[in-house]
Amino acid sequence: MGEKFLSERNLKFLLYEVFDVTSLLQYPYYAEHSRETFDMVLETAMKIGMDLLRPKLEEMDRNPPEFVDGHVKVHPAVRTFMNEFGEGGWISAIAPMKLGGQQIPRMVDLIPNFIFAAANYSTSAYLILTTEAARLIESFGSEEMIETYIPKMFAGQWQGTMALTEPQAGSSLADIITSAEPTNQGYYKIRGQKIFISASEHDGVENVVNLLLAKIKGSPVGTRGISLFVVPNKRIDENGELIFNDVNVTGTYHKLGYRGCPINQLSLGENDDCRGYLVGEPNKGLAYMFQMMNASRLLIGLGAAAIASAAYYAALEYAKERPQGRRLTSKDPTLPQIPIIEHADVKRMLLFQRSIIEGSLSLLFQCNKYSDLQIVLEGEEKEKYSLLLDLLTPVAKSYPSEMGILSVSQALQCLGGYGYCDEFSLEQYYRDVRIHPIHEGTTGIHGITLLGRNVTMKNGKAFQLYLEEVQKVIRATEDDSELNPYSLELRNALEKLRDVTSHLIDVRNEGNTELFLADATLYLEFFGIIAIAWQWLLQALSVQKALKNKDGLSEADANFYQGKMYTFRYFFGYELPKIEGLAKRLLNTDGLTVEMKADLFSD
Repeated sequence: MGEKFLSERNLKFLLYEVFDVTSLLQYPYYAEHSRETFDMVLETAMKIGMDLLRPKLEEMDRNPPEFVDGHVKVHPAVRTFMNEFGEGGWISAIAPMKLGGQQIPRMVDLIPNFIFAAANYSTSAYLILTTEAARLIESFGSEEMIETYIPKMFAGQWQGTMALTEPQAGSSLADIITSAEPTNQGYYKIRGQKIFISASEHDGVENVVNLLLAKIKGSPVGTRGISLFVVPNKRIDENGELIFNDVNVTGTYHKLGYRGCPINQLSLGENDDCRGYLVGEPNKGLAYMFQMMNASRLLIGLGAAAIASAAYYAALEYAKERPQGRRLTSKDPTLPQIPIIEHADVKRMLLFQRSIIEGSLSLLFQCNKYSDLQIVLEGEEKEKYSLLLDLLTPVAKSYPSEMGILSVSQALQCLGGYGYCDEFSLEQYYRDVRIHPIHEGTTGIHGITLLGRNVTMKNGKAFQLYLEEVQKVIRATEDDSELNPYSLELRNALEKLRDVTSHLIDVRNEGNTELFLADATLYLEFFGIIAIAWQWLLQALSVQKALKNKDGLSEADANFYQGKMYTFRYFFGYELPKIEGLAKRLLNTDGLTVEMKADLFSD
């Protein structure tokens, strides 16, 4: 297994040169930090990723969690990881200082999350679930709830989760039936089942705090009647002791990949003694939960890009060292073989991977910058960045998730037959990355969200703001003759996006809702390619700025920037043209998939 699993140089390039994180220091909320602080975050996270998490990657995959006597046993290292995440302040990094957090920008917090996921994806799940569950309590919970749960969660002693999915409902949250019966003692009695709940029981922590959706008896039907509860696996009794809270684990799932973190099925209230504590107001649970869901969706996209990054560097190392064949122009079999990285097709596969990973990572930085700005701004500016973040979240989750699979597949292909064997890490990466288009909302759901809600919300305001953001980058290339041809291609792509979107909205306005959303997943793919092209043009602007001072560059930096330009050109030359076929399909409203009958799928 190769040592390198990501590019520190690229993280610094995006953080400082493209997105200028230090510009946030002008705001009082972030003013106590400095570039030195941010560099220390990266350096320390790299050390943890390399020394602590990475060595357990294969071991945790081959020794997955076990369900024994109603409890889940995980790898012993999980307790070590959670202690490190707590003591090092990684769980509380983005939390306000008044709660014991460090109040660092999300753009900076992206870095350790990316590093940990690239080093050992399963371990990062324990961290991000606890961070976001604590943030949900912080945002909507009572003072007593905050004091009871957050310190233990920040310390890594208590795990946080999100418990949404039920056997009969799946992604259709309107159909959940887990019930909450009020009592006069400050809690609700919870009854029901939850499935596919990550880290919802394990012996790597003292307790697990489930942020759970349920319906209070008598509440409105559908999503309007969903409330949010804190449901700990163990509750605190009158003596301050932890006691069983009637949260029963009925099994843990055996997974294709991502095996280091358990995903369990929960049965709540089998003994009529599962106590849940209402978060915020009744019937507002789904709105509250969307805070955690949307943050988690960005982290899912980040995790996919991180696994793809680890796979890319494994393939790159192999391609540099593996001799095979000779140049196509060479006819002399006595000449020594050349490393496979010298073959054009291998370079194409590596460029494909790099373009996906670094393009996706840039979009995720962009989204996190919007998140940081909406914290410190007010009024119209705050709304602007909030709308942009809302619009782009399905894209930033789904593009890395879907394309990450293809990227890891190409990394595996670089190794040929060796890539298919478990002596190399590629086969694990291929299994691990497959979960991302599924959890936190399938790609199909995100397609419907993007087209059916986000591009039309507030009379298309978010979509218009997005077009202006892309046009701003296009205008910035007007004085650069090298970038002009690419900005013209992006301008044309943006026009196609406008045309396709307008056409589909016309279909909706004619009353054909099913036809309007039938190919929403393709629309998401179409939108995603253009969004990544925007990010590559944005990166190219920073590269060109750096290359103008090339006399002052080290050889390593010069190679980095030149590699960036080749990867930028690759994306525009190989990936952006794919929108032509997608646009043709999206403009064709023949209703093929709507009209197809279920019984026609018979043998």
